[in-house]
Amino acid sequence: MNEEEPQIPQIPSAKSEILAFVWETIKVVVVSLAIILPIRYYLVQPFFVKGASMEPNFEDGDYLLVNEISYRFSVPERGDVIVFRYPLDPSQFFIKRIIGLPDETIEVKNNMVTIYNKDKPDGFVLNENYLASEQKTLGGPVIKLDDNEYFVLGDNRLQSSDSRRWGPVNRSLVTGKAFLRPWPITKIIKIPSIVY
Repeated sequence: MNEEEPQIPQIPSAKSEILAFVWETIKVVVVSLAIILPIRYYLVQPFFVKGASMEPNFEDGDYLLVNEISYRFSVPERGDVIVFRYPLDPSQFFIKRIIGLPDETIEVKNNMVTIYNKDKPDGFVLNENYLASEQKTLGGPVIKLDDNEYFVLGDNRLQSSDSRRWGPVNRSLVTGKAFLRPWPITKIIKIPSIVY
């Protein structure tokens, strides 16, 4: 009768454990980067609000997520909060609200924004219920937009450098639409679409 010798478990060496750990870590990092990088560079981009131009809706230091893909399949709409490259210095990013659409004429006068387009050639006054009650919209020149331009304003009109000062934003400069404010935690919101 043959007795089998008991198997003595092999204890992995410290070197092989370290190599296994390093290999697993490399795999996790590579897979994570393969998922995160396309999202970060083609779908969603983080953006920190700087300055007071969008108060009280968005304050200095708010962290927003910007949807970069939706405008590849649809066009920006009036009321969208967008992030774009500043027309006078494309290395800077600004955040503003779209007020005027391509081929429209915008007139800012008497604390009102009047929009003239093919559907309303006599114009209509924009109802801006997202503005603070004490907000004042100072005028600027009447601006006629080309077929790829947008007129943008900050929600804090008295503290905003916007299309009244430096003109319209070309569609090619628009990065995307702000859709979520995840920070600060006490003010987490999905940024609503404005219906006029």
